[in-house]
Amino acid sequence: MRPIRLPEPPGVDGMETPEIFSGGGGAATVVRRAVLIGNGSPGAENQCLGLARALGLADNLTLYRVTRPRGGINELLHFLPISLHKFLDQVLRKFFRNTRFAIVVQGRKPYRVPNAGSVGLSTVLEADVKKIVTVAHDTYEKEGPTLIVACGWDTISYSSLIKKVASDNVFVIQIQHPRSRLDRFDLVVTPRHDYYALTASGQQEVPRLFRRWITPQEPPGSNVVLTVGALHQADSAALRLAAIAWHDELAPLPKPLLVVNIGGPTRNCKYGVDLAKQLISSLYNVLDSCGSVRISFSRRTPWKVTDIVFKEFAGHPKVYIWDGEEPNPHMGHLAWADAFVITADSISMLSEACSTGKPVYVIGTEHCKWKFSAFHKTLRERGVVRPFTGLEDISNSWSYAPLNDAIEVATRVREVIAERGWTVG
Repeated sequence: MRPIRLPEPPGVDGMETPEIFSGGGGAATVVRRAVLIGNGSPGAENQCLGLARALGLADNLTLYRVTRPRGGINELLHFLPISLHKFLDQVLRKFFRNTRFAIVVQGRKPYRVPNAGSVGLSTVLEADVKKIVTVAHDTYEKEGPTLIVACGWDTISYSSLIKKVASDNVFVIQIQHPRSRLDRFDLVVTPRHDYYALTASGQQEVPRLFRRWITPQEPPGSNVVLTVGALHQADSAALRLAAIAWHDELAPLPKPLLVVNIGGPTRNCKYGVDLAKQLISSLYNVLDSCGSVRISFSRRTPWKVTDIVFKEFAGHPKVYIWDGEEPNPHMGHLAWADAFVITADSISMLSEACSTGKPVYVIGTEHCKWKFSAFHKTLRERGVVRPFTGLEDISNSWSYAPLNDAIEVATRVREVIAERGWTVG
């Protein structure tokens, strides 16, 4: 047998040795890890995780969380900058430490901070700018730049400070509109309806006296990426896995499967049991065209709404109501549903459902105002949603171009990072 002669390694005969064989360089130009900064809100942290997934960094990330003092009078202090709020809390605790005085707010219950399991991670760290900056700097040469992704009002001071003191080692993305000084970040990712104040309709809704304080006051700059809805983790790969995980429970259900997601009232979308009664009436009208119906509530759903739905449909042979116990079937519902009915208050749930390409019906848009109205108008104009009236035949499907915000944002992130001579690996 003739011996096998291996090719000569690169670098012989005066040729330059490529970086991959030289063992040096190159690492400091590839972004391979992400640091996410959340505020304890599943919706906000889900956006950070969704972008990390779209960039291929889901397996190499660390989640930090900015937390405010909770309980008692603290529930009335959320309007304060978080640093001032924490300082005031420390002063009050020290002052009343040796007394029996209790600072309480009538009718308010202690807030339970979501655990790490809510975002699918085993541990969540308290946000620490010094620690994040030190790690990014000390490991830069070996592991490359760090991608910082933050979401939520309370995270702005953290992410902007990281950008200020470690700009050579990090690329900072702020999700949701910071309201001022957008140049503090490498990129700002925000939905189009956050610029509603610039539209003619938005201007009419703001008293002239207050217009100068309503932001944004200027069109988006070059470092702003606009989306239709919220970023999320429900991409095609995640839905394929969910379809497998929930196959035994959801695949045998009679078709079509209608999934109903009920949120809760917000400042810009207020409603109560009136909407619950409207929803119940409309659901009864479409039950004949449904094979099965599965109903889920969010953390914001008022007990009055939950109770009236439970009392109406408990024991109905076609209807299943999730009781809130783990495992959460949400991803399974997205994967197996044939159509959705979603209350108008939840931009996150609507964004996820509208990324599936399946029929999405919305109820309660008449209760929405300001930016929420602009969001729903955009969805209707794109043919992504239809109003839920109770006259629908759920077996009649329709289609549209699904929302793909996370992938589109990830593409823009790669482009801007490339301008710095970096790549996302």
